[in-house]
Parts: sequence; C-alpha cells; structure tokens
Amino acid sequence: METVILVIHLIVALSLIGVVLLQRSEGGALGIGGGGGGGAGSLFSARGVGNALTRTTAWLAVGFFCTSIALTVIATQRGSGSVIDGVAAPAANGQTPAAPAQGSAGSTVLPNLAPATPQVPVSP
Repeated sequence: METVILVIHLIVALSLIGVVLLQRSEGGALGIGGGGGGGAGSLFSARGVGNALTRTTAWLAVGFFCTSIALTVIATQRGSGSVIDGVAAPAANGQTPAAPAQGSAGSTVLPNLAPATPQVPVSP
C-alpha cells in the first residue's frame, strides 16, 4: 500500500510542477509575464485555460497534501522510529564513552586513520 501511495505522490508532484510551469506569470519581473501582444505571454491568453490551470493546480495541491499525510501516517504506524533514536547519548557525568563497535574481522568499524608516529619529511 505504501508503494502505491508513494508512486501516486511522485506522479502528483511531477504533475504539479508541470502545471505550475505552464501558468502565465503575473509578476512581470522578467518582462515576459505582463500584457502586450505576441511573445510568451500570449501563449495561454484565453481566460478559460487560465482558470482550468488554476483549478488543476489546486486539485493537484490537495492530492499532494493528502498523499503526504497518508505517507506520514503509514510511516508512524510502522513504528520504525527515528534515525536519531539509535544514536547513543554522550556521557554527561564525565565517564569515557563506550568502546567502538567491532566488525566481523575484528577491526573497528571506523579504522584509526592517525599514524602511530608522525611522518615528517626530512631533508638529506
């Protein structure tokens, strides 16, 4: 069920982006959105097409919010918790932190990258 809602969510999001990009600019900040004949501003000059795009945008926005809420509810009911919950809290009373986790080969998960002795170039 989660996969179906996720696919619908992605389709709605991409459709919403496309419909918003099709709409005529009202700000005119770039000089192509405001009135005048010809050019990019007259591509959708019919009032009916503008209203249809506005209504489509509104319905896609409602669908986007609904699928977002549905995905959130499904994720919280699964009870996987947060990624932050798995992180150990730092020691507050001055104790040293626990030893690092050991890998399957006996080495630490994050190897010690610092060399044992400083390697400084020596001129001959």
